[in-house]
Formats: sequence, C-alpha cells, structure tokens
Amino acid sequence: MSAEPVAYPPTTGASRHGAYLRHHLWRLVYGSTGGLTVTGPLPSGPAVLVANHSSHADTAALMAAVPAAGRPVFAAAADYWFAIPVRRFLVTTLAAAVPVQRHADGAYAALLEACEPVAASGGVVIVYPEGTRSPDGSVGRFASGAARLAADLGVPLVPVALLGTRDVLAKHGTFQAVPVEVRFGAAEAAGDREAASERSAALRERVAGLLGSAPMADPRSPLGLRVERFVEGPGGLVAGFAWGFAEAVSWPVIAEVSVGLLAVTVPRRMVRFGFAVAAGSVAGSLTTAALARRGILAPAPLTTPRMRDEARRHLSTEGVVGVRHQAFNGIPIKVYAREAGLLGLPAPSFGVAVAVERTARIVGTAVVGSAAARLIRAPVRRRYGTYALAGAALWGVGVWATRRRWL
Repeated sequence: MSAEPVAYPPTTGASRHGAYLRHHLWRLVYGSTGGLTVTGPLPSGPAVLVANHSSHADTAALMAAVPAAGRPVFAAAADYWFAIPVRRFLVTTLAAAVPVQRHADGAYAALLEACEPVAASGGVVIVYPEGTRSPDGSVGRFASGAARLAADLGVPLVPVALLGTRDVLAKHGTFQAVPVEVRFGAAEAAGDREAASERSAALRERVAGLLGSAPMADPRSPLGLRVERFVEGPGGLVAGFAWGFAEAVSWPVIAEVSVGLLAVTVPRRMVRFGFAVAAGSVAGSLTTAALARRGILAPAPLTTPRMRDEARRHLSTEGVVGVRHQAFNGIPIKVYAREAGLLGLPAPSFGVAVAVERTARIVGTAVVGSAAARLIRAPVRRRYGTYALAGAALWGVGVWATRRRWL
C-alpha cells in the first residue's frame, strides 16, 4: 500500500521580486561560466513547461531562461528535495520549487493543489516528466502527470530542450564551465486529460526533436576562438617569444600585454606562454645592448630622456643588478638594455640579471593571470573583442600615466 503524502507548507508561487532575483542570479552565474543561449518562442502567460532532465544544472538554466515575469516554479521530488531541511531551503529559495510526491497516494492531487495558485497568478510551472535525471543524456519515457496538470489547470504545454547541462554537472559528476542552450518549442493546447498518455508521448518526441534539430549554439566570439586556437598551437609560443623580443628592442607595447591579450583565452597555457615571452625579452635585451655597444640605437618610442637618465644612474651605481628597478618603475626594459650597452657592461652578467628580473616579472604575471583568467574566461571567450578593446584602453591610460611621470 502506498504511503500517505507528507504535508508541506502550501505555496502561492514565486513572488515577483523573488522571481526577478532568481532569474538574474542564474543569468549572472551562467554569464560568468560557460554561457547561456536561449532560442525559440519564450512562454508568455500561464503554462506548463516540460523539459528533458539530465542534471541539477537544468533547473538553474531554466530559471535563467524563463523571463522573470513568468514567475516560474518547479515541480521537485519531495522525497529528495524536501525531506532534508538544507535541501528544502535551497530548492525553495533558489528555485521556488513545489513538492511532488512520487510514491504516495494522492500525490497528483497535492501537486495540482500546489500549482493552481501559480497558474491563477499567470505563472509558469516547470515539470521534468522523466521523473529523474537521465544517466546518459537520453530522453526517457515521459509520465503523464504534466499533460494532466496542464489540462486540469487549463493552460498550454510548452516543450523545452536543454543542451549542455549534463556537461555542466553530470549525475554524480563535477562542475564544468561549458556552454548551455535552452530551446523553447511552440506552445500547444493541453487537450483533454483522458488523452494525457498520448499527449505525453508526443511531447517526448517534440523535446527529442528539439534536442536533435541543430548543433548546440556556441556563444564564443569567433575572434576569441581564432586566438585560442593560435595560442594552443606551436605558433602561440613563437608569437610570445617574438613579442617579448620586439618589446625589448623597439616595440612600444610591454611584454605582459601579450600574456593578458593572447594567453588569457587558454589559462592552462598561460605560464608556459609567459616563459616564452620572458625568453624573448632576454634575447631582445641582449640584442639591444649589443647594438648599442656598436653605436646602433634602435628607435624607442614612448620613452623619455628622464627614463634614460634614471636607467643609466641605476646601472652606473649598482652594475648589472641595477636592472632590478625596472620591475617596478615603469621604465621599459629596452631603455636599460640600451644604457647597459652604452656603458659597456659585460653581456653574460647583464643577461643573467635580465633573465632573473624578466622571468620573475613576466612569469609571475602569468601565474597570477592564469588564476584570474579561469574566473573570467567565459565572458572573455564570448566577448573577446570588447575585452581586447578594454585592455588596449587600459594599456593606453597606463602608458600615458607612466610617460607623464617620467617627462
């Protein structure tokens, strides 16, 4: 004999302010992780949404996708989500859930009673007709409860397909920051409750059709993807070395910019890229010093006489270790390298001093940057052009301030 349903506090649906906060909270979460794409006609007015279910991330994705005006609530398994106080607090606070008794007499009547005020206030009820998360991402059999609920509430049914959520948080898996897409199908009339089983089977086919209708949308910036592929390939390390070399000879954009501009797209390669940039900077510094010893002075745009005087003072009074000041004073390494050559400082010892200073500064920047890049990687990958422009503007302000200081 089935157990009697457990009584839980009745719900009146999501409040307007609560729905707004939850919607924007989950938009922010997905916006700062793998990204969320929403396609298809968004539900308007009261409705029952039916979606495939393969992850706890499904609920967050739907909260982010359904407009806050819909004040969505979720039908959640009472024996899992409501039996433990902590889970009950989370599911009612973060998802405005209503309890569903999966294995008790009177379970459907309790669900209908809980959802009536939601529909009456124009809200959306979201149901996972499979009843549990799919272990392999396939769409299981749809129970008839959602179709019966829509018929009894007198609201339309809306099929929804969730793509990518299983990769975000698979059953018994760990979190991954990957893109997600929510596809809404066209709403259809609920029909008669006597035809709920047939309607449920048709809804399953519609959800499966939405899942397979097209490849999942990739919200990443095409430019960012090209930069990412380049950095991951052998050309990335070559470019890092070349940037460091050029900046130590004449190129006016500091070496660390290459780390933040290019390697940010692939955080795991950032430190390796930093070593390539540092190696290029050391080679460029030795080249600049060697040229200066022979009276050949490469152009040094955006530098000032005061910078050259300060670098000469450090190297004259402290020897090659005077280059250590470059790590903090904003004077480009090319200035120190030129003055080292003009002073005739020994190349081997100068090379060692530069290697220590440049590796510490550039690779240290890459180590810190790799941690930061993991936090901002998703928005950077989606809006790489904006990120690059903002970085260029920030660099320009920094150059202006540094040059003004040394005029």
